[in-house]
Amino acid sequence: MNAPIDPSRLKFGIGQPVSRKEDPVLLRGEGRYSDDLSLPGQAHAVMVRSPYAHGVIRGIDTAEAAAMPGVLAVITGRDLEAAGIGPMPVAVGQKNRDGSPARTPRQPVLTTDKVRFVGDPVAMVVAETAKEARDAAEAVVLDVDPLPAVVEARDAAAPGAPLLYDDVPGNAVVDFHYGDAEAVAAAFARAAHVTKLAIRNSRVVVSPLEPRSALASVEEGRLVLRMGSQGVFGMRGNIAKVMGVEPSELRVLTGNVGGSFGMKSSVYPEYPALLHATKMLGRPVKWTDSRSESFLSDSHGRDHDFEAELALDAEGRFLALRLKGFANLGAYLSNATTLPPTMNTVKNVIGVYRTPLVEVSTRCVLTNTTPVGAYRGAGRPEGNYYMERLVDTAAREMGIDRVELRRRNHIRADQIPYDAPSGMHYDSGDFPAILEEALAAADWDGFPARRAESRRRGKLRGIGIGHYLEVTAPPNKEMGGIRFDEDGGVTIITGTLDYGQGHASPFAQVLVDRLGIPFDLIRLVQGDSDLLVAGGGTGGSRSIMASGQAISAASALVIEKGRRLAGHALEAAEEDIEFSDGRFSIAGTDRGIGILELAAAARTMPGLPEELRTLDVTTTDQYADSAFPNGCHIAEVEIDEETAEAQVVSYVTVNDFGVLVNPMLVAGQAHGGIVQGIGQALTERTAYSEDGQLLSGSYMDYGLPRAEHAPFFAFNSHPVPARTNVLGAKGCGEAGCAGALPSVMNAVVDALAERGVRHVDMPATPQKLWALLNEGTTA
Repeated sequence: MNAPIDPSRLKFGIGQPVSRKEDPVLLRGEGRYSDDLSLPGQAHAVMVRSPYAHGVIRGIDTAEAAAMPGVLAVITGRDLEAAGIGPMPVAVGQKNRDGSPARTPRQPVLTTDKVRFVGDPVAMVVAETAKEARDAAEAVVLDVDPLPAVVEARDAAAPGAPLLYDDVPGNAVVDFHYGDAEAVAAAFARAAHVTKLAIRNSRVVVSPLEPRSALASVEEGRLVLRMGSQGVFGMRGNIAKVMGVEPSELRVLTGNVGGSFGMKSSVYPEYPALLHATKMLGRPVKWTDSRSESFLSDSHGRDHDFEAELALDAEGRFLALRLKGFANLGAYLSNATTLPPTMNTVKNVIGVYRTPLVEVSTRCVLTNTTPVGAYRGAGRPEGNYYMERLVDTAAREMGIDRVELRRRNHIRADQIPYDAPSGMHYDSGDFPAILEEALAAADWDGFPARRAESRRRGKLRGIGIGHYLEVTAPPNKEMGGIRFDEDGGVTIITGTLDYGQGHASPFAQVLVDRLGIPFDLIRLVQGDSDLLVAGGGTGGSRSIMASGQAISAASALVIEKGRRLAGHALEAAEEDIEFSDGRFSIAGTDRGIGILELAAAARTMPGLPEELRTLDVTTTDQYADSAFPNGCHIAEVEIDEETAEAQVVSYVTVNDFGVLVNPMLVAGQAHGGIVQGIGQALTERTAYSEDGQLLSGSYMDYGLPRAEHAPFFAFNSHPVPARTNVLGAKGCGEAGCAGALPSVMNAVVDALAERGVRHVDMPATPQKLWALLNEGTTA
């Protein structure tokens, strides 16, 4: 085949706003999400969950449930332990301040001795139909001696607090510390001014569009699990450990995924329980979470509580930053639970400022609440939020203009590369220029007139800056596979996984740029652990760097292999073969062959060595260091004096995401992150009663942001190519949250400043703001 090579790299190459390849299928309703899947003869599973937040299990009576119509099995934790299944995987990379290892309590797949939060799974019912399974689940009798519960991290760390585990004193998994405490203390001692804030980063319910679902089966003697995830390679390894089998004995498949934001990166108890059920019954077993159940069963996000301090000299230059506080982990250790409030906060809290010293102390504590895991940004939005709130507060306290204070402390472009006290090495960026562009785009100087106009309408108006820098996920081995198919198409295989980002187009754009292959002939295959030899999955804004670099490395192997093959086809020496724009040619001549024609010819060309029968290649690339996306968001908020409702009325953002492989998709990622940030800042409140009952357990009580909460976003780019990867890209998936939290909350506080308000914790709900306007001056 000699398909014409698209000459217009300008249309489909790197830097072009190409539409998502996935969209036509999804818009026609032809996507295949986990709950869309069914297998012949499948049974249905329902989880039995604890209604108590804390208590000792005296018994689980399953007799009545097991005898009900259609019931095939009622599985408890004892059954799974007898089968050698469990415990759940735990990964805590941080150590205590004294160097001792973290405490990692054992979590059975289904709890056997105690229940530790409302929603703790105690049994799985399997029946012929979902209705029969639900009916039988209600007949399971759980006998529990209730114990006092504790829902706040500070309370759980207090002397005499109820203990979730006998082997975790003080409920503390890790007492983390980073920094030179003596040097920081000396800096604070000589400071002309110290700003202090008690800052809470509120708990959120993750709320992807698609609830979790999984379908387990045994096929050709192997366990198979079809499920939503963020990466099948790592998921397979972790589940295999729980099951006590080799990874080769398990296949994990993921189709379309309706959002995750970190939550679907974890192994949940339902997955090994389903695999056990399918082995026991010899037939497929399917489970799908209800939306109400997902409020309890799926990991939550954030929930950190810090005392934050910033030391400044008399001119307002930063001397040191200190954070000390608590992180609520929930009842069990979920994926990356301890990372966001510890090292990810350290890496990101310095942001774009010259701050010589940083100290972070975090006590990571277990409570009788739903486990907390990674949520969009996972420490990156949190760190930037703490610093930006401190900067605005310090400016107000010292009588320095908040823009000027930022200018004085910027890391300048001529100071980059820059070694931050967080241990990070900033490779690129122009933070002062981005601030100035954002100020101009937001018409900063025109704000007083807009504030006066709002006041005439009975609205308090504020403006806030969110100047952020993120450290993307650290290096991780990633696979890049390129396969030349017999139908003339070319398939990319890689271990990152699209759960809404739209990977197919930008990955194809990289291949267009590297190999000159027509965009329409490129397809992406993902979500099959059998096709991967490595794969770090999607998370930490790493995908375009990880997979993009792996695809680039694989492309270089294709060219190297193709030069040898073209030498055979063109009867020329390999060293005389050149490659350009999808074509191999003999240097100095017009003789050549297209890459697709060459791939097709290799299948039948006589006399070839076996390794040249195909241009297919596979590589695993250890991608380069973290990148540092950064930017500045400026939000304007109006607060109605009668209803106390806050509304974002203007939003401008200028971002440095390095080389934009697909600017249109980058803007979409930023928009989504901003809306999630606005939601956490203004509407999303997760509330527990003192005895551990989730009070905000439905969307009647939990305030997800709606279209009415989202203003028009003015999205602007100021790209400075990264030096840490071959594409020059920096990642963008989590940056919207990082800028939205501080810009919106700084705007809220600015609107209330004339009423004497110094700080407001998220979420700034109407109830909270009404109390501030009518009853007091702090929150």
